[in-house]
Amino acid sequence: MKIAIFTTDSREHFREYQKEAPYFGAAPAALLEGFDRLGEPEIHVISCAQASLSSPHKLAQNIWFHSHYVPKRGWLRTGYLGCVLASRRLLKKIRPDLVHGQGTERDCALSAVLSGFPNVLTIHGNMAELARLFHARFMSFYWLAARLENFALPRTAGVFCNSAYTQALVKPRNPKTWLVPNPLGLAFFENPRPHPTRGSIPIFLVIGVVNPRKRQQELLECFRKLRLDGCQFQVRWIGQCPDDPYGKKFLEALVDSSLSDWNFFVGPLDQAGLIREMDAASALVHFPFEESFGLVAAEALARGLKVFSSEVGGLKEICAGSTDAVLIPPEGWTSLRKAIANWIQLGCPPPQESPQIMQARYHPKVIARRHVEIYREVMASR
Repeated sequence: MKIAIFTTDSREHFREYQKEAPYFGAAPAALLEGFDRLGEPEIHVISCAQASLSSPHKLAQNIWFHSHYVPKRGWLRTGYLGCVLASRRLLKKIRPDLVHGQGTERDCALSAVLSGFPNVLTIHGNMAELARLFHARFMSFYWLAARLENFALPRTAGVFCNSAYTQALVKPRNPKTWLVPNPLGLAFFENPRPHPTRGSIPIFLVIGVVNPRKRQQELLECFRKLRLDGCQFQVRWIGQCPDDPYGKKFLEALVDSSLSDWNFFVGPLDQAGLIREMDAASALVHFPFEESFGLVAAEALARGLKVFSSEVGGLKEICAGSTDAVLIPPEGWTSLRKAIANWIQLGCPPPQESPQIMQARYHPKVIARRHVEIYREVMASR
């Protein structure tokens, strides 16, 4: 079985063209780890970039990598036409049995559905729903991404949905869906973290790009009220902070003398750095108003952290059945403060069962095996 996978090379996303090797988003990277562990099928990863990149020919024994230079005019402004045409030329040489487009955020979904080969898609972020929630302006990124998503979904053989929430959004546009969660990276299951020191001040992590959907400004105010109520803790903020009004206001608030001694902005981290932060922390607070899956919550539970989460999207499924996670309605700020305060008063008891639950659900080999089953199902149906 030969599968072509379209996914975004993060060197293109972050304009890090000097790097010698490709790297990918957390979910696609973990899936490739699963295929590597399985030793099957034959995988050809295809990514487009706006620069000619030096890349390895293979990423693993059964995984090849192909990078295509596509000039800027071939990207969003032309509906990713340049990416589609470059990909079609390569696929004629590879001759895959099936093409898998990872995500509708950029060119991957369109390259898959217009490939001329049987294809499936994975939804990572719900572009049409985000455009609606953000009241996307005409011709803005989310406005265009939503329309391209609506074009792609009905034209594929089926859609991998990472949560029931995503599945409900997809079904009106393509009734053939599979509920398959995102995998976690192998490193989250290796070298269990040391037990936290009893009596130490708890450290809370807030992880994610600083933006209105993740609500870092509102979380900062929530933590400020907890400190005024006498709770002692530190907060470490991890993730990119865009140079926009929301991000600037958040960073300006952290400089305040009443906040700066217990708030620390770490910035973006690679996987190893993220795991080190998790292993030194006590809990994750993840409180977005919309979330397709919520990979960071599963990662935190896999590393043995307490998780306080909003009850939205895929977070409900990740936290289901775990006594180590607390789900709170997305506007329940008072309930969130009470839950955190109660946990601190109990001495911050560490989780007991979540690492085992996360391994059974989200280990990359488990998810990769499910992908192979679906690939065979689609190929047999055609």
